[in-house]
Amino acid sequence: MSAARTPGTGPAVHAAVDLGASSGRVITGRLEGGRLHTEEVARFPNGPVPVPARGRDTLYWDILSLYSGVLEGLRRAAEPHGGLASVGIDSWAVDYGLLDGDAALLGNPVHYRDARTAGAPERVFEHLPAAEMYAVNGLQVQPFNTVFQLAAASEGGRLAALDGDLLLIPDLLGFWLTGERVAELTNASTTGLVDVDARAWADACLDVLEGPFGVPARRLLPGLVEPGTVVGPLLRRDAVGAAAGAPLVAVGSHDTASAVVAVPAATPNFAYVSSGTWSLVGVELDAPVRTEESRAANFTNELGVDGTVRYLRNVMGLWVLQECLRVWGGEVDLAALLERAAAVPALSCVVDVDDPRFLPPGDMPARIREFAAQTGQEPPADEAATTRCVLDSLALAYRRAVRQASELSGRRVDVVHVVGGGANNALLCRLTADAVGLPVVAGPAEGAAVGNLLVQARAVGEVRGGLADLRRIVADSTVTRRYEPSGPAAPWQAAERLLRG
Repeated sequence: MSAARTPGTGPAVHAAVDLGASSGRVITGRLEGGRLHTEEVARFPNGPVPVPARGRDTLYWDILSLYSGVLEGLRRAAEPHGGLASVGIDSWAVDYGLLDGDAALLGNPVHYRDARTAGAPERVFEHLPAAEMYAVNGLQVQPFNTVFQLAAASEGGRLAALDGDLLLIPDLLGFWLTGERVAELTNASTTGLVDVDARAWADACLDVLEGPFGVPARRLLPGLVEPGTVVGPLLRRDAVGAAAGAPLVAVGSHDTASAVVAVPAATPNFAYVSSGTWSLVGVELDAPVRTEESRAANFTNELGVDGTVRYLRNVMGLWVLQECLRVWGGEVDLAALLERAAAVPALSCVVDVDDPRFLPPGDMPARIREFAAQTGQEPPADEAATTRCVLDSLALAYRRAVRQASELSGRRVDVVHVVGGGANNALLCRLTADAVGLPVVAGPAEGAAVGNLLVQARAVGEVRGGLADLRRIVADSTVTRRYEPSGPAAPWQAAERLLRG
């Protein structure tokens, strides 16, 4: 391990910008004695902003507020150390900003939960059948995939004359920081526009956008770069303060790609749950799986760090509980609520968290009651019962996804690692162990930031080695908690039969 240094004294300090669907964070990390020490130096809110339009609201991201939070966070990160050794940005996937020919932003990025993509996959499949698209991009069909967003945005030829750039969220922020336009591969692979074998833009998918939909995709999309690429130095000292001059590293800029780097696995036979607003459940492979069985099961092949493939399914995640908390209002004591939920009888009511009704913002408790009534179940009676329903249902979805990921890929699974915010939810982790029937290891909670920091450190020469070496650092740096499965499998099997008919 070499000893890269910041412009100040002491160990090199790296800064991870980690943007989630409900908040953004800037977290610093330094390596000492083979361990990574992290500190959150800034946190700022994030979320959908509904703006009235003809006929319906449009959901946007407030990208300028996010950018302001990033700048402030980088200034705070750098100032005590006189600079930074490197910076990396990760965020959610699929959403993008459009720049005109003068690099000016053409409006706020539209939120992936916006309703504009309703019916867009079907319109695209008229020109490139779903099976043919899956054979190229290996991607789970989600209405918000970027390819479908662009098809929806193209109505009336609105994008045909655009002469500028399309940049995914981390790459857009990176462009504003460095002036360099790139598309980092792990995030680009979620767009539906990447050939997962060639790790390059997919001609068949670009042809569909450019032909029937009139989207000048080849003109808009920048060059692809692998995670670990040094993009360029941060500019504008007036904006970033002492962080100016630090190299921006294209980390695994899809937050799940960074989170999977931070799985403290000692064996390749693991499954992961990257648990936050979304839950990404799967296994790590060396090559994609694009069988018809995989497509029918709606599994996705997203590209990962060091040439890996993240073979996974998107599960709705803690979003459902977050929306319940928002609807209930006030200052809900989550710890007390989870304690009450733990006392509710197991599997009293379960819902399919991937049902489309749970995707948009809204009255989630009412939607849960509606689902329960439609499936012949007694609806949850109160907040604790609703919370238990959500967590039981998430564990049930994890059970199915882990089992299918193993069966479809041929990868044996001996342990399930939970990283991200859900690692702090002891009840969810215990239920996951019971549902899957395997040990669950929880932590680190800031998995995306940890993976982000380690890829940076390796890119600038502070650490060496492959994923196993990075994961050894995570294991040595993280206090994890292990949950062993308990109780019979039969109740989970019955709940699964209920939801699957």
